[in-house]
Amino acid sequence: MNTPDIPTGGAFLTTETAPEQVFTPEELPAEARMMAHSVAEFLRREVLPLAHRIEAEEPGLMATLLRKAGPPGLLGVHIPSRYGGLALPEPTAVRLSEVFGTHPAFAVSIGVHNGVATLPLLLFGTEEQQRRYLPRLASGEWIGAFALSEANSGSDARACQTRATLTEDGRHYRLNGTKMWTTNGGFADLFTVFARIDGQAFTAFLVERNTPGVSIGREEHKLGLHGSSTCRLILDNALVPRENLLGEIGQGHRPALYALNLGRFHMGATALGFARDVLRSAVLYAKQRVQFGKPIAQFGLIQHKLGEMVSRLFTLESQIYRTAGAWQRLLQDLNPDDSRAMEHYRVAAAEFAIECAIAKFTGTETLGYVVDECLQIHGGFGYSEEFPVARAYRDARVFRIFEGTSEINRLTVLHQLLHPERQRRLHLQEACERSAQAIARAVHRDLPRTDNLLDAVGNALQQMRYLFLYTLARALDLYGENLLEQGQEIASTLAEMAATLYGVESAYLRCRKSDPTGELTATRLEHGMSPALVATLIAASDAEEAVLDRARYVFACLDFGKLLHEDLQAIRQLQELPMLDTLWLRRELATAVLEHEGYLWNR
Repeated sequence: MNTPDIPTGGAFLTTETAPEQVFTPEELPAEARMMAHSVAEFLRREVLPLAHRIEAEEPGLMATLLRKAGPPGLLGVHIPSRYGGLALPEPTAVRLSEVFGTHPAFAVSIGVHNGVATLPLLLFGTEEQQRRYLPRLASGEWIGAFALSEANSGSDARACQTRATLTEDGRHYRLNGTKMWTTNGGFADLFTVFARIDGQAFTAFLVERNTPGVSIGREEHKLGLHGSSTCRLILDNALVPRENLLGEIGQGHRPALYALNLGRFHMGATALGFARDVLRSAVLYAKQRVQFGKPIAQFGLIQHKLGEMVSRLFTLESQIYRTAGAWQRLLQDLNPDDSRAMEHYRVAAAEFAIECAIAKFTGTETLGYVVDECLQIHGGFGYSEEFPVARAYRDARVFRIFEGTSEINRLTVLHQLLHPERQRRLHLQEACERSAQAIARAVHRDLPRTDNLLDAVGNALQQMRYLFLYTLARALDLYGENLLEQGQEIASTLAEMAATLYGVESAYLRCRKSDPTGELTATRLEHGMSPALVATLIAASDAEEAVLDRARYVFACLDFGKLLHEDLQAIRQLQELPMLDTLWLRRELATAVLEHEGYLWNR
């Protein structure tokens, strides 16, 4: 077992986790629930009534709304109190990101400000820089933006061509280049900009809007998120004071990546809130749309969609709050106003890079699935701009692209896992060896069975973990350190296996924590089960098949002849869950969500 007091990022891949080690949404304190309620009220009062004006891109409107969010503290979620912020515990901050998701354009705008625009300064700024800028950012006097991407530099940030040259008097850096896709760019007052000093050293800078040589391009004509500002930042001999260099020369990747880790995690939480809101639209429409003499909510195929949406959202929610709890546990004795606090925040940002990457691509892809199925439930009306699902469909698509594409985040999982220091702390080699031994034993014996469904899920998760580690070891045998370069398809598949394991295990542990005796057995199926257990069983059943299929794919790519036959024989022995009537389980969830008229675990 992991040590409860010292969570280790990625440890779910090598060791079992005890239920008492995970944080669940049900454990959110009253203060967090009250603050989430206040945020929801702010959105209902200030933002949602203006949805049509926001969508029409009314000049100055989004900036005004963001500045209104300053006095209640919503622009200082991570900023210490000494600078006017709230320094919220991570589970509370995640809950707020989730609530913001009910209006995607506003969520992205405030998310960038609270995330990648503020975090580099918070994590790497000098005391003087923080004292100068953080109070303004927390109050809403200033809005922040993050300028990393360029026309030829997106996921490959180090390919940036923006140059910085020290002036002859040594007092300024002269920046030249153009940044693309800068969220909040149309009205931001402070930009975190990345450039190469003398074309070499990749470095971060704090650039004020009124800096000579800074100009802003026109608003991009985007597919969705029309209410958010997205512009080019043009630097033409922009004179940036030397003291506005952020972090160390040549170490610009650290402010970028550390901030992106937390930003990606909160993007997953925002996607969760967005998807929950869309689910409610699907439920309400399915109940009122009549075809063939009855509401379409009564048709099996519609119920299948609703049940699947709920199961995926429950799994996503479980992993999001599990990660938030682990993050907070790592910082539990830390005073945010302590001068050493930022060092500990940097440690946390690096520690959970795997979990943050998983949250980003699973969260945004779950959102994509939910929005697509919601539009399908609406039929032709879903394709009309007169129904809100059309805007949701357009808004959701970019979530799989910005702040790291799904593809990049999959590779990040493997890149982080294979870092020598993380391998050592996770005892990865020993875990791979144990998995090979376990699989070898499985070929020659019948695995134990159980009628207890939670126990069966736990056993299946252990088999999935063995299979992931065994598959990883085989891939490394062939590719070695070149896996990420020469075997990206294999690396991506392994990341999907890891993400599947993390999501289902998080849902399982959430159920186990709420039902420690595990008395929800197969004999009670016909009498009904808790929605949490039903959602977990659906996810586990699908996950088992998905992990097996992905392992078969990898083995087929790596092996041939007798070795392939032996590998396939081994993994066939690992199936642990009893056969489940997932048709009935999805209908059970659909019935519950229809009665509730929305997501079942409202907080």
